Amino acid sequence: MSDLCGGLPPDICEQLTKEEQFIKIKVEKRRYGKEVTIVEGISNDETELKKIASELKSKLAAGGTVKNGKIELQGDHRDRVKELLIKMGFPESNILVIE
Repeated sequence: MSDLCGGLPPDICEQLTKEEQFIKIKVEKRRYGKEVTIVEGISNDETELKKIASELKSKLAAGGTVKNGKIELQGDHRDRVKELLIKMGFPESNILVIE
């Protein structure tokens, strides 16, 4: 991590990484009319995605998974996911909720 950030402290490096990401939140209808909230654009690091997905699932009391670099959550949680991502340190200006 320190190699990527040129010797910056890890917490500052993490914040810079979060500020560079553009996140899209949308809902797709699946089989039988079930809705799935898709969160994309967070990170290419599978471990980081799983950590964020786990936190979102527990806060939303919903099931979900990480597939193809996207977080999929059962149900329509667009607005709540945005709030939670902001609390996690992602800038509000970089989060787009697609209606």
